[in-house]
Amino acid sequence: MEKNNHTVTEFILVGFTTDPKMQLVLFVVFLGVYSMTLVANATLIVLIGNDSRLHTPMYFFIGNLSFLDLWYSSVYTPKILVTCISEDKSISFTGCAVQFFSAGLAYSECYLLAAMAYDRYAAISSTLLYAQVMSRRLCICLVIYSYTGGFFNAIILTSNTFTLNFCGGNIIDDFFCDVPPLVKLACDVKETYQDVLYFLLASNVITPTVLILASYAFIIAAILRIRSTQGRLKAFSTCSSHLISVTLYYGSILYIYSRPSSSYSLERDKVVSTFYTVVFPMLNPMIYSLRNTDVKDALKKLSRFT
Repeated sequence: MEKNNHTVTEFILVGFTTDPKMQLVLFVVFLGVYSMTLVANATLIVLIGNDSRLHTPMYFFIGNLSFLDLWYSSVYTPKILVTCISEDKSISFTGCAVQFFSAGLAYSECYLLAAMAYDRYAAISSTLLYAQVMSRRLCICLVIYSYTGGFFNAIILTSNTFTLNFCGGNIIDDFFCDVPPLVKLACDVKETYQDVLYFLLASNVITPTVLILASYAFIIAAILRIRSTQGRLKAFSTCSSHLISVTLYYGSILYIYSRPSSSYSLERDKVVSTFYTVVFPMLNPMIYSLRNTDVKDALKKLSRFT
């Protein structure tokens, strides 16, 4: 095994199991999930781009969310598939760093979900002025800020992590290069690195969470001002998909990264990590389209032309 970051040229990904039969089963499962992820997100992006009824701020954000999920899943799942069926479990030092940098996609999604919460507040509290409040310029700026903030933090994480000395070996007990298993291999994790992790947690998770909670506090207040029960239910239904998405995404991320290092259980954390890296990108387009008549109508319209 390699002893430090100057001589480490690759890491070994243990994955989920060493049982060949289970590896084959996992390959089939992950291939199915990845295929559905590609088809569902790509279809949603095409529908939003082609149907003028979906050229609204809400669908503009949903389209960007699908774009992030499409590429985020493509960073990790192909490597998982190769690891399941190949005897070569290695990933290069550079490849591992690329996976770390690609966390910028996940960070961007955190900010984007916060922007979508504000969009839902604007839709409920300023129904008549919604188009003016959520102008195209504001929507574009919010998306740019989301990408910029996400990848800025990814640069901080990657540059600080890959200057550590890896004297604990080069075997990563996980299916991708993530902070908890990789830090276990480092021998010089200083307090400054822990400070970086706390900053990233505050910047990428806690701050967007606070913004989302604040938005929903105002949303609830706006809904309570609606007199009719039917009107309240209709207003709440416009937020239900986003609320489900936020709960699933932030729940898994907070579980992994907000706990002290002494409580890490790599086997348990693998399952949770699988959810937000592989499963969640597949669920998002379903969450935002299954109950949405506009998306269903756009899909029917597209199918008639094809």
